[in-house]
Amino acid sequence: MPVIESTPEVVRAGLERMARNLDVVRARTRRPLTLADKLLLGYLDDAAHQEMTPGVSYLSLRPDRVVLPDAIGQVAMLQFAQTGRERVALPATIHCDHLTQAHTEGTRDLAVSIDRHREVYEFLRTAAARYGAGFWAPGAGIAHQIVLENYAYPGALILGTDSHTPNAGGLGACAVGVGGAEAAEALAGLAWEVLYPRRIAVYLTGALRGWTSPKDVILRLAGELTVSGGTNAIIEYIGPGARTISATGKATIANMGAEVGATTSVFPADERMARYLTATGRGELNPLIEEFRHLLAPDAAAEEEPAQHYDRVIRLDLSTLEPHITGPHTPDRTRTVSAFAAECRRSDAPYPLRISSALIGSCTNSSYEDMSRAASVAEQALAHGVTSAVEFLITPGSEQIRATLERDGQMKSLQAIGGVVLANACGPCIGQWKRRPEVAGAPNTIVTSYNRNYAGRNDGQVTTLNFIASPEIVTAYALAGTLAFNPLTDALSAADGTPCVLEPPAIALEVPDDFVERGAYYMPPPDDGRDIALALNPASERLQLMAPWPAWRERDFVDMPVLIKTQGRTTTDQISPAGPWMRFRGHMGKSSDALLLGAVNAHTQETGRVTNAISGARSQPVAQVARDYQTRGLVWAIVGGDNYGEGSSREHAAIMPRYLGCGAVFARSFARIHESNLKKQGLLPLVFRNAEDYARIREGDRLSLESIGDIAPGTDIGCVVQHADGSCERIVLGHTLSENHLRWFRAGSALNALAGA
Repeated sequence: MPVIESTPEVVRAGLERMARNLDVVRARTRRPLTLADKLLLGYLDDAAHQEMTPGVSYLSLRPDRVVLPDAIGQVAMLQFAQTGRERVALPATIHCDHLTQAHTEGTRDLAVSIDRHREVYEFLRTAAARYGAGFWAPGAGIAHQIVLENYAYPGALILGTDSHTPNAGGLGACAVGVGGAEAAEALAGLAWEVLYPRRIAVYLTGALRGWTSPKDVILRLAGELTVSGGTNAIIEYIGPGARTISATGKATIANMGAEVGATTSVFPADERMARYLTATGRGELNPLIEEFRHLLAPDAAAEEEPAQHYDRVIRLDLSTLEPHITGPHTPDRTRTVSAFAAECRRSDAPYPLRISSALIGSCTNSSYEDMSRAASVAEQALAHGVTSAVEFLITPGSEQIRATLERDGQMKSLQAIGGVVLANACGPCIGQWKRRPEVAGAPNTIVTSYNRNYAGRNDGQVTTLNFIASPEIVTAYALAGTLAFNPLTDALSAADGTPCVLEPPAIALEVPDDFVERGAYYMPPPDDGRDIALALNPASERLQLMAPWPAWRERDFVDMPVLIKTQGRTTTDQISPAGPWMRFRGHMGKSSDALLLGAVNAHTQETGRVTNAISGARSQPVAQVARDYQTRGLVWAIVGGDNYGEGSSREHAAIMPRYLGCGAVFARSFARIHESNLKKQGLLPLVFRNAEDYARIREGDRLSLESIGDIAPGTDIGCVVQHADGSCERIVLGHTLSENHLRWFRAGSALNALAGA
């Protein structure tokens, strides 16, 4: 059985493997290497023969570790069971973090959640023990924070079934969000495949000061790159400014790289990371990191002349950076808080200015440093008799963080201004939030320090507008109660009626001298779990064994009805909603009822409803029509716009269409993880060669792919569009399918191909 922990022996073996691979790579490429190059090419399965063209080659890599949060972890383990393997082939952990509710207060919410989801937790616990994975029980914390505290280290290659897995980049790891099938294959011992990413360098100079925090680095960058600017790229933060940011600050930046579509984000190893490793009880790794430091930073030539070695270089002076805020409904609509205040003071301000709730914490911003700075703002307010003007909620990233903040007083200060501490879990960030009756369904504004703010993301309400900023800025907004407040210059009204202006937060410790022990939340697997039965009731409404998908026939792709043509951004939250649907993540039959529930029909402007092209019935739930087509033996298609499937790594957004009979998804472009997930499930992700052809698809159309049996890497596919009026036209589609992907497609899925290998 593989060792679960990142012991010095495990770390040394990984770094030595990197060194051997990179010697081979250097002999072949004879060029300076970026850090991203080292972290990927150092894990090549076959360094001597691997094709290595960024943006073209698919790399076969051998990761160190797999991380399974409970939502996608359920389906990942169900898919792993299909492989027939007895034990996981590399270290893996399962984390109970997404299902925990955020209704009242942490202790009560956790108790209710454990009772409500006991069946799922027991399945995950027995699956971990049966197959050799570590198990983190509910209440331990969010997977990304647990990984940072226990497993990540400079040079690690980590796969995780959540789009914010790159959080571990704060400790110099190359951590990538993947789907459950990709995780299952890695756990089964197969190499992991990824398109060799392009390289984006963010060259940092100066140092953060005043109100400005690491959060503002990534908010500023999101405004420049947009939600798709980092697609199929690794963002590498270099320059002297990178070394001035704490490890947890780096983690915040890397975490939110997912919001620009990046494969991952990385930082060179430095003293800040060493400090965090020591504080979390892993100081014994630091001599190893120092010994292999040459592997854990870009070559000097690459950093000195980045324009010669990166596809794009963005320069940012941290000393001049201002605090930013982004939203609503997209993480790339960013502006400075000063510009935002001016926007909100206009007579035609487009948002409800009164804040209904302010929320800080989450996997993105609940570090000791974050919470200390927020507490500094709270303590200033208390000195003037000011408390929060709105509901103020705090989500600790882990029990270790929560207990340490309670011991050292920061939590007391935040609670003193009215803060309510929620459970150590994803909570409101992933839709497990129950709103007060007066705001349920009503237009309202919230401010958070979270990472994602799509419509309906936090509470299932499209009427909720989420604006994202740093924890200290969000705390200031909570005190003011209005978006029209500029924390940098505006005054609050003290208890005695006099004006008081908040000072920038006090400089905070990056880490305490020591963290409080985490408690008994972790369960290592037994040495041999083969006799442990999976806790899975065949009659369950929460869990369902998965059967292999049927293999495709060429005639399946003739006369495919278009189930829906979506308008605007179509995120994984819209394809596969969270909130109340989260509890069905382990049951494809139940979860598929929510298919495309949040997507906007481009033909009717309705949300989650379409016309049945066969019966003519209008305004039908998407899943209902999909099931009707499936009953009639029809394979159907989805048509989407730009960056289709952006957002979470939510594999259900690919499994649910496959489960209900989808054969292909046509789009102007795809988000990286979603495109990969579609391929893994045997679906065809096809791109309009002429983006304007999206407009040619009408309601009631049928699509027929030409010569599907002859599809090959790099070749276009013809498609005949038959309109409801009997007329036809031909369009051309592109794809990024490799020979390996086509093998999955022909077998019906990647797992089918694995079983038949």
